[in-house]
Amino acid sequence: MAKKVWMGIAAFAILVLVVAGLNFRSIILFVVASRGQEEIGPNVPIAWARGPETPPAGDRPPNVVFILADDLGINDISTYGGGVAGGLVPTPNIDALAASGAIMPQAYSGTAACAPSRAMLLTGRYPTRHGFEFTPTPAGMGGMLSLFYNDGSRPHPMLRDAKAEKNLPSMAEQGLPGSEITIAEILKARGYHTAHIGKWHLGGGKVFGANAQGFDESLLMASSFYLPEKDPNVVNAKLDFDPIDKFLWARSQHAAAFNDGPRFAPGGYLTDYYTDEAVKVIQANRNRPFFLYLAHWGVHSPLQATKADYDALPQIKDHRLRVYAAMVRSLDRSVGRVREALRAQGLEDNTIIVFSSDNGGAGYIGLPEVNKPYRGWKLSFFEGGIRVPYFVSWPGKIAPGTRVNDPVSHIDLLPTLAAATGAQVPTDRVIDGANLLPYMTGQAPPTPPHEAIFWQDGHYLAVRKGAWKLQTSERPKKDWLFDLARDPTEKTNLAASNPVKVAELKAAIAAHRRGSKTALYPYVGEMPVTIDKTLEQKATEADEYIYWPG
Repeated sequence: MAKKVWMGIAAFAILVLVVAGLNFRSIILFVVASRGQEEIGPNVPIAWARGPETPPAGDRPPNVVFILADDLGINDISTYGGGVAGGLVPTPNIDALAASGAIMPQAYSGTAACAPSRAMLLTGRYPTRHGFEFTPTPAGMGGMLSLFYNDGSRPHPMLRDAKAEKNLPSMAEQGLPGSEITIAEILKARGYHTAHIGKWHLGGGKVFGANAQGFDESLLMASSFYLPEKDPNVVNAKLDFDPIDKFLWARSQHAAAFNDGPRFAPGGYLTDYYTDEAVKVIQANRNRPFFLYLAHWGVHSPLQATKADYDALPQIKDHRLRVYAAMVRSLDRSVGRVREALRAQGLEDNTIIVFSSDNGGAGYIGLPEVNKPYRGWKLSFFEGGIRVPYFVSWPGKIAPGTRVNDPVSHIDLLPTLAAATGAQVPTDRVIDGANLLPYMTGQAPPTPPHEAIFWQDGHYLAVRKGAWKLQTSERPKKDWLFDLARDPTEKTNLAASNPVKVAELKAAIAAHRRGSKTALYPYVGEMPVTIDKTLEQKATEADEYIYWPG
């Protein structure tokens, strides 16, 4: 009898502890949510600056439209033979854009995370030059992620430096230095009107915002919801296994800001709203050269789709995959609408359109095929984390169906656009990118654009030189060497059997980093990333992993 009583007491005590733990986490979510809410005004129609009413006499340089997706997996684009849900959701508008010009099948992002990738895209320079190496995150995010991630169910804990995190400047003050020169600045000096729409993630305010980095106008994504959570036109898919998702749902709002002004409600689902405004920018600037940087939030989590896009995909039975597919559908529609707006204004033949993604698809959304056939995810230097779509269309200059088969990088965008527009590349600093225009127009020199391409994130480093690629990490202390000519999906690690090549590539990394600038802002945590499993799938000690500093 006594034994049963004690067993009952013990069971009750365990129940109390479990409930207390759940309540504690609920309290944390509530606190995070209440800290993150800011006042949002009603929607404000954007009065985009208008160019001349009549076109200028004579020739004018080409307009430039740069469309950047966020966390788009290489397998999300049907150009590559795949497509979401095993090809059930093709991307006809993105495919048509790719077919109209140059495809770079071996294209790489500057890194495997949002902000530093964008810094490299806009400046043509590695973090070794300017120190913008890690992704700024909102206050409180590190503590909440570690609380929910380190629940005892995973073989490798998230690491956190709470003291360093406390001493960081605000997210808005962790910006790309104003001394850096962006694509917007060189095109503005060439006489272009410059407009930014969407995500920025390179600091904020009058010092680090888009207006401070060469953009005449900026419609900023001021928070992370595509639509309010309870909007009748939205379909949500929450990821209970992902601490990042928990933070976003607790902290996000549906908000925009224009030219560093007050926050207001966007005019609809973000992908469609940004496209609506992009069309207005094209219309307003039809009679002068313009640069439009359309930086979509799609398809980054939180996973939210319009009800119309969701309802259009009844063939997909898995709810989360269907929401994600609907998000890709809206992104594809955006590309089609931008091209149609250019045609309607008679601008298509004199406009360069570039399409890419800031990095590969994220494993933390729990969809295993986004980067297929490549291993790895966003937050890793395996091919899945850094292989990206990279298309350039310029009718009459770049022949349809052109393929640039050499390895290329996001850092090539600035010198390439400078060459195409007649803008001046900065001469007072090293530009690491290469001009790809000769490779896209049939005038390529006999040598590839790059002898080597480098990636860095704290102690985790990588290089591709020819067909050889080396990754080297301190946590875990390990090298991965792959011959991508024979093993493009990185299945066979040759590091142990080819120490001479490992030493050669490590020497190349060391030479690249010699004299490099110290990171402007330190990383305050390290996230373990399992290479061959999504975050939803249970990891084991036998799984390969890396630690991603950030």
